[in-house]
Amino acid sequence: MACPICSKPSVPAYRPFCSKRCADVDLAKWLRGDYVIPGAPLEDLPGDADAKNAPPRDDFRD
Repeated sequence: MACPICSKPSVPAYRPFCSKRCADVDLAKWLRGDYVIPGAPLEDLPGDADAKNAPPRDDFRD
């Protein structure tokens, strides 16, 4: 199986990738939102506007 990032042969330790670098590149793409499922966008759900307009919370603990 070829690495989906660079097309080199995959390595069992990082399968389906060939290296940690390619695995990290793929993770970064997920985190940036580069991967999307095609389709119509979802409409805002009731209550979402309240959450978007709420002030930031500072009562959380580390």
